[in-house]
This record gives sequence, structure tokens and C-alpha cells, in this order.
Amino acid sequence: MRLYLASTSPARLATLRAVGIEPELFAPGVDEEAAVEAAGPLTPPEMVMLLARLKAEAVVAAHPGLDGLVLGGDSAFELDGVVYGKPHRPEVARERWHLQRGRSGVLHSGHWLIDARTDEAVGAPAAATVTFADDIADAEIDAYIATGEPLQVAGAFTIDSKGAAFISSIEGDPHAVVGLSVPLLRKLTRQLAIEWTDLWNR
Repeated sequence: MRLYLASTSPARLATLRAVGIEPELFAPGVDEEAAVEAAGPLTPPEMVMLLARLKAEAVVAAHPGLDGLVLGGDSAFELDGVVYGKPHRPEVARERWHLQRGRSGVLHSGHWLIDARTDEAVGAPAAATVTFADDIADAEIDAYIATGEPLQVAGAFTIDSKGAAFISSIEGDPHAVVGLSVPLLRKLTRQLAIEWTDLWNR
């Protein structure tokens, strides 16, 4: 059983490979900002679920004849009720790190899984609470931002690379922080009457 990943996220790819799955990658090409704006007010779980669904559906529509499961995912970081996506610019990332240093926020990850053979689809969100170290120096923040790593990830941090050193604890599924909850994906796969182990191809 093939798994097609509607994402170009290196973290999602690495997570799948680590659990024995080599997916085929597709860039979904979804205008995320326009989709969220058109949807109106959304809670963080609703937002990541909308985008995960749109990404999976876009890949299915653009690639007719796929013979497996298509997985769409999206992530957002919530702090004090405000949702933060990718900062893109160094000054934005620096502002966010000064705000979240020594504090806790929630990383929301949406998952949408489509059986491209039948168009049957299932989805669910996952979340994990992330607490940042309170002794992170401004120089460390600047050095981290200079690597470019935090600019293209939700919340301006990673758990699976250089950002890991600045996270003091995680409550919940740690895989959700990289944007793909492995236990949840297994449940979704089985809801489509497919055994998780049938996806193993590495």
C-alpha cells in the first residue's frame, strides 16, 4: 500500500521514514492564507484541519489514478490564544522567540487521509504543549535565527533539529510537534480498513 505525502516538509518525511514508510512526495500548491481568509473565523484545530484537507484534496485532484493513501498535514502554534504560523522573516522570528521564551504554548497538527482509490476520507487533529527554556540568551536566539531553520516552521521552532536544545518539556505526542502524529495516523489508516503494517516499505 503506497502512501503519498501532500507536503514537502522534511520533518514529516523524516518521521515517516523513521517508522518504516517511504512516501511519494507531492507539493500541494494550496494558497493557505487565502483559504483561511475565505473560511472566516476558525479555532486553531479547525484551521489546521481545513488546510490539511485542502492539501490532500489538491494532490488527489492534480494526480488522478493514484493507487494508495494521500496524507495532508498542517501545523500552527498557539500562544495566549494567538495562532502563529511560519515567521518567514528573521525579525518576526526574533519577536516570537522573545515572546515565547520561558513560556508554554500548544502546537496543533491537522491530519487528513484520503484513499485515492475510493475517495473515502478521514481526519483528526493532534496537539502537544511545548514549554521553552527560561534561560535562553538573546545571543542564542540570534544565532538560531541566523541558521534559517526557524523561518519556515510553525512557531519558529523545531524539536527534531537545532531548536530541540531550547525546549524544556513536551506534554502530549512529541510527533505532533513535527506535524505528524504517528499514533493518530495509524488510527486513521485503520479507519480506512487498511492495516498500518501494510504501509511499511523500508
